[in-house]
Amino acid sequence: MKYVYYPIILLIMICALSACSYFETGQIQNVGFITDAEIDSNPWIKQGYQAMQEIGDEYDIDVFYEENIQTMHEVQQIVDQFVGDGVNLIYGHSNIYGEYFMSLAESYPDVQFVYVNGGESSENVTSLNFNAHAMGFFAGMVAGEMTDSNQIGIIAAYSWQPEIEGFFEGVNYVNKNAEVKLNYLNDWNNIDLALDNYREMQEKGVDVFYPIGDGFGEAVLKEAEEDNLFAIGYMADQMDIAPDAVLTSTIQHIGELYQSVAEDFDKQELEGGIYTYDFEDGFISLGEFQSSVPSYVKLEIEEDIKKYIKTGLLPNEY
Repeated sequence: MKYVYYPIILLIMICALSACSYFETGQIQNVGFITDAEIDSNPWIKQGYQAMQEIGDEYDIDVFYEENIQTMHEVQQIVDQFVGDGVNLIYGHSNIYGEYFMSLAESYPDVQFVYVNGGESSENVTSLNFNAHAMGFFAGMVAGEMTDSNQIGIIAAYSWQPEIEGFFEGVNYVNKNAEVKLNYLNDWNNIDLALDNYREMQEKGVDVFYPIGDGFGEAVLKEAEEDNLFAIGYMADQMDIAPDAVLTSTIQHIGELYQSVAEDFDKQELEGGIYTYDFEDGFISLGEFQSSVPSYVKLEIEEDIKKYIKTGLLPNEY
């Protein structure tokens, strides 16, 4: 009888000695998702979380997640926990995770770490970046066409956001008489401060707003609707949030991108590195246009987007 069981015991010993595990298949085993805020706090995080559920269904795997994870110590603990649960693909839904993942990557060579909007990568650390300049440009064209007061306002989270410069350029391209006011909060989620900035701009005659912070954007859109003013949505199609105010939305399809990354990983085609996506990749778009936007404006912008996808040139670069 001992000879019958010996091959099984030997196989177990070989696996143990060679660190044999299901990680070695290279395919998705389970997925982990880390956010720096609560999932229900803003549409950006909701998009990411929904993508995790769809990935779980697609590959019939478990999805583990943790909210409000902000420090290196917390990330270390969560990664240890995820790996113990058989996770070999971890998404960090913020740029803060780049530094943390780089510190952990060598200790977990069989785990692929993915995060957004950062400039650090390694063999098993992947950074996903959106080229938001053009997105801002086309939003600026809409705002420049739709303002009556020639006073337009950006309420940003941070001054470095690339859509800001693009927005200025887009407004100037269609309306050289318009003035763009910019305030930034140094915070993605401070609703009270965002609304203070909104009211300050409103008093100065701003009639089109572009709130580019996922945590406070909805509040600004609703306030603009109450005041019979216009605004442009951010990150997701936000027409349904304030249909009388939202002219269109600048959308970053993070959920679809996460699913694409999962597919590449499962096929063993995902390499660590820094990747940038734009309109031509299908992961950035403008949302539905409100009926108040004239047809000629809508058609002009849609044609300009098609040209941009084909040539890589914005209208002011022709």
